[in-house]
Amino acid sequence: MICLRDLLSSFLLSLALVVAPVLAVAQDSAAPAEQTAAPEEAATTEQPAPELPAELTDVTVPLEDFKLRLLPLTLDELTTLAEIWQGIVQDQTQAGVDKTIEARADGSSPTEEETNEIVALTEARGEGFARFSAVVDNFTKKGGDEAVAATFHAYMNAISVDEKQQADFRTLLQMAMNWTISTDGGLGIAKNVIVIIFAFFVLIVVARIVRGYARRLFARVPDLSKLLQAFLTLVVYWLTIAIGLMVVLSALGVDITPLFAVVGGASFIIAFAMQDTLGNLAAGLMIMFNRPFDEGDYITAGGTSGTVSAVSVVSTKVKTPDNQVIIIPNSKVWGDVITNTTASEIRRVDLVFGIGYDDSIEEAQRVLEEVVAAHEKVLSDPAPVIRVGALADSSVNFIVRPWTLSEDYWAVLWDLNRSVKEAFDAHGISIPFPQADMHIKVAQALPIPTQAVPSETGTTASPDIASGDSVENGGDGDRD
Repeated sequence: MICLRDLLSSFLLSLALVVAPVLAVAQDSAAPAEQTAAPEEAATTEQPAPELPAELTDVTVPLEDFKLRLLPLTLDELTTLAEIWQGIVQDQTQAGVDKTIEARADGSSPTEEETNEIVALTEARGEGFARFSAVVDNFTKKGGDEAVAATFHAYMNAISVDEKQQADFRTLLQMAMNWTISTDGGLGIAKNVIVIIFAFFVLIVVARIVRGYARRLFARVPDLSKLLQAFLTLVVYWLTIAIGLMVVLSALGVDITPLFAVVGGASFIIAFAMQDTLGNLAAGLMIMFNRPFDEGDYITAGGTSGTVSAVSVVSTKVKTPDNQVIIIPNSKVWGDVITNTTASEIRRVDLVFGIGYDDSIEEAQRVLEEVVAAHEKVLSDPAPVIRVGALADSSVNFIVRPWTLSEDYWAVLWDLNRSVKEAFDAHGISIPFPQADMHIKVAQALPIPTQAVPSETGTTASPDIASGDSVENGGDGDRD
């Protein structure tokens, strides 16, 4: 037994001598990892909050100054500040709740003094909400998590709604009166509305002045149609008003960024609902930039003829010769054939005069040339054309094609019609009217077969084809 014990002891001793160095090496290699991991864990858990100026947590600082102090803050600083202000408004809300519960402890309505105290605490909390909201808005603008910002806003909205629902009538009435006479409430809104209305009228005056300068400037641009000048002038007018209103609203502290978001979201719906109007708008722009006609031109388009009096972005106003005003959608004008009668400076007047076949062609040619040459508004260059154009059924037709200025077209047309008639009458030249000779050919009548007819004397009578009289056989045709 002794020998076995000694052998076992010596084996355990040798095993300890072999394992001990290995454990020591393992402990030495693990120690640096633990030492390096400890600082990292400390770095992740120990993040000191950023230091903020005391003015950023002071409720007495004016709101405008408070907003200015938010401009240089980083996102991390704004996150910390939002949490601080959430705690501030929470304490303010708790103070108002405690005061309300204290006033209702005896089961009666709060007294006037208690009501004033509750309202004062609520208004102080409103100041805190204004600063808290400014911090959250700045947090969102600088890339903060929108879900976190929505949580902050939901917290404020829930407090405001529930507080109004649980307040008594006297408290609500006092709060409404205080808000009405407050410079940050009703008076402030009324002041802003008055400023906006006054600025709008001032902007209209300024926009008209700018429109006048723009009209004169566009008139100096060569190859710019009157229609495009009017359109660009209108754009400048409304842009002046729009930019001016945005400047005024920004100066009053109104955030116009949501307005652009609303306009962008509604643009798709508006475009879908106003497809025809947008088509007219596109056609109007094409008319203005391609200039197929201008104001004062006589055109034929969309099945209507008249003088163009105005063109808007959606329609064209045309005045007919009998002074009717017709509004044509631009899509119909641009989608149809457009005939611009007054686009050229000169026009050719096409006339046709007929003479009888018995009249002298040379004499009629000479008379027509004299009449055309005598008219003061007929141009000598290009020279008028007077030729025999056709041998018609009832007349020999002359084509008379003088040239004149576009504005003198109708005067020349009407004057020549009258002058040629008078000249033909003076020289004995006839102007025949359509006539036709009708020849009727009558065929010879065929004999009609006779048929016996009983008579009183027993004889037979037959009709006489030539005379139509009835003659008895053997008699003179008289009857008793």
